[in-house]
Amino acid sequence: MKPIVLRSERLVLSTPTAADIDAIAQCCQDAAVQRWTTVPSPYSHADAEHFVHHIVDPGWEAGTAATWGIRAHERAPVVGMIGLSGIAHGGAELGFWLGSAARGAGVMSEAVRLVCDFGFAQADSGVDSGVDSGLGARVGAGVDAGLDAGLGLQRIQWHAIIGNAASASVAWRAGFRFEGTKRLGGVQRGIRVDAWSAALLSTDERRPAGGWPPETLVATS
Repeated sequence: MKPIVLRSERLVLSTPTAADIDAIAQCCQDAAVQRWTTVPSPYSHADAEHFVHHIVDPGWEAGTAATWGIRAHERAPVVGMIGLSGIAHGGAELGFWLGSAARGAGVMSEAVRLVCDFGFAQADSGVDSGVDSGLGARVGAGVDAGLDAGLGLQRIQWHAIIGNAASASVAWRAGFRFEGTKRLGGVQRGIRVDAWSAALLSTDERRPAGGWPPETLVATS
């Protein structure tokens, strides 16, 4: 799968490269990123190198994972990461983290919308999905013959360690439907943990849905 760029009015999502390793390593020193995600802890420069070269790049090449760095503009440093993993049989899992400096301004909610739009879009839909050809021009889906303008997914799932209300609130705002708590359903650095679970279908309305327990939601993004 060819790496692509997703754009909104204030964000650029592009594949993290070797030039982003320092910024990734710095962001991942944040206590909340290490507390709530599966990144190594402590997190080193070598961990960032491994992430870019042995997770991000192979995922795009195999078509099994699509990972983007979140930026304010084309040449800006990454402030967070978002991706779809386990891409197969019309489904994928959404994962994301955001550095402390970018929190509280709706950045992740906007990034999730872009990624879900891309995930559900069909390559031949003819709809402007905000997908960039990588040549600096925003194109409609299916316009560039060399571009996969969408993954044609039917279901995108989300999981978070119980207590990660910030992540849950982002998923809720994006329209994900809460599907319950999975006892020891997550793995963080080799240890089983309880996890919340939700999913968004391509046919679902993209607005907050009921059914989320109050303790899962906060007013941050």
